[in-house]
Amino acid sequence: MSLRINDIAPDFTAETTQGTINFHEWIGDGWAVLFSHPKNFTPVCTTELGTMAGLEGEFKKRDVKIIGISVDPVESHGKWQDDIKKATGQSVKYPLIGDKDLKVAKLYEMLPAGAGETSEGRTPADNATVRSVYVIGPD
Repeated sequence: MSLRINDIAPDFTAETTQGTINFHEWIGDGWAVLFSHPKNFTPVCTTELGTMAGLEGEFKKRDVKIIGISVDPVESHGKWQDDIKKATGQSVKYPLIGDKDLKVAKLYEMLPAGAGETSEGRTPADNATVRSVYVIGPD
């Protein structure tokens, strides 16, 4: 079942480009936007994450934290951040979750039900999250 307005966002612990986070603790008393992108190093995802990096200041003014996720490993995210800067001129300072075990993507229904247990062994065509955006309130 999909998340609906007023549902409690599922909590999780995950590895990010900024270390391990507990999602609810990371959000704190503010708002958060959790968004997924299908794959690192793709042209559209590169510009999308660069755009979010450019808007991060506007989110911060409103006490909103942003965090991205894909099934790519954290190490890949780190390398990709340099590519995003070169392509868009924006530095990604918000955390990116590396969800290679698919735990968070499945928790938030960002993958088909039969996606398997990890991102390993999946083909490029099916090794991606579906673009999703969750706006999470402090309550």
